[in-house]
Amino acid sequence: MKTAIAIRHLHFEDLGTLEPLLKARGYDVQYVDATQDDLTALDVQAADLLVVLGGPIGAFDDDVYPFLIDELALVCRRLESRRPLLGICLGAQLIARALGARVYALGVKEIGFGRLALTPEGESSPLVALGDTPVMHWHGDQFDIPPGAVRLAGTAIGVNQAFARGSQVLGLQFHLEADTRQIERWLVGHASELAQVGIDPRTLRAEARHLGTSLSSAARAVFSRWLDGLDTILPGSRS
Repeated sequence: MKTAIAIRHLHFEDLGTLEPLLKARGYDVQYVDATQDDLTALDVQAADLLVVLGGPIGAFDDDVYPFLIDELALVCRRLESRRPLLGICLGAQLIARALGARVYALGVKEIGFGRLALTPEGESSPLVALGDTPVMHWHGDQFDIPPGAVRLAGTAIGVNQAFARGSQVLGLQFHLEADTRQIERWLVGHASELAQVGIDPRTLRAEARHLGTSLSSAARAVFSRWLDGLDTILPGSRS
């Protein structure tokens, strides 16, 4: 059985709709708590897939959240192994930082559902399966595209929303994995942030209900295409 390890920062920011897809494709899914578990002891080369999930802190907040030092080192080790790696929101920012790119405050909060504008490279990537389906954005920071990676998508607020580095590494600033059926956990967990920026939870709840089925289907299509690409990589491959 293949193994997928997910590095989690908040309990409710989990693999969402990606988890049942991974299990259906034969992955044993395991969670590691970045704030509690010993990241230095994790064998990052053993897992067939490593996913670094989101969280409400900055990828550059080492002084405030020291565990990020070990997490960044873990991401670096995974990149060196050339094994499949998926980063979502904070996870994508950590991958970008590990690859030498700048991660910085966007200046505004991009929270809500909105469509992506794909680059020509994005049109040739798994993201094309999204079509016109809006995705969930929930971030206040942004990454530059790392050296050796290609930019896949952007929005009017955040120009860099996704990048790929070869077929093994994918970084997504947005939350394609989010299960809209669980939106209430997000609304409660980030209630203070929503209040600070003046976003009405009722608006997000209504949008989540409206987009739920189409977003879930589109996300499954995107992740399926990306995982299909990984299946062509032989175990132990460093290509």
